[in-house]
Amino acid sequence: MHITLHDKSVEVKLSSAAQRALAQRDRPLVAEMELLFSCLLRKRVHFGDEMAQATSAGDRLAIRFRPIMTRHCTVAGGGEAPPSDDFPIANPRPYVPNWLTIDFRNGQWAGDFGYAEWSCLKPA
Repeated sequence: MHITLHDKSVEVKLSSAAQRALAQRDRPLVAEMELLFSCLLRKRVHFGDEMAQATSAGDRLAIRFRPIMTRHCTVAGGGEAPPSDDFPIANPRPYVPNWLTIDFRNGQWAGDFGYAEWSCLKPA
């Protein structure tokens, strides 16, 4: 299936386990694609029930994209996450992923998202 976020088409792929788990829910699952800007980039998919600013992807699934940035730079692994804030981007379209995959394994939601090849890297 495809949805549109910030005027960009995003392909959403659900595993068969995710489709079965969604069918058993009584309210929509929200998949939030978080892109963290810090010293390095980090991407994560969070799952929850909060529908604010989410785009419907059917009866039981909604999706949103959330760019954030840390208040200070840290590359240490583990421990507490550094304090972060929403990162307002004037034109978020280039940062919206091209695809999102959702799975349900061992009673937990799992997701990943990514981008198509960068056009500037393609040979002329």
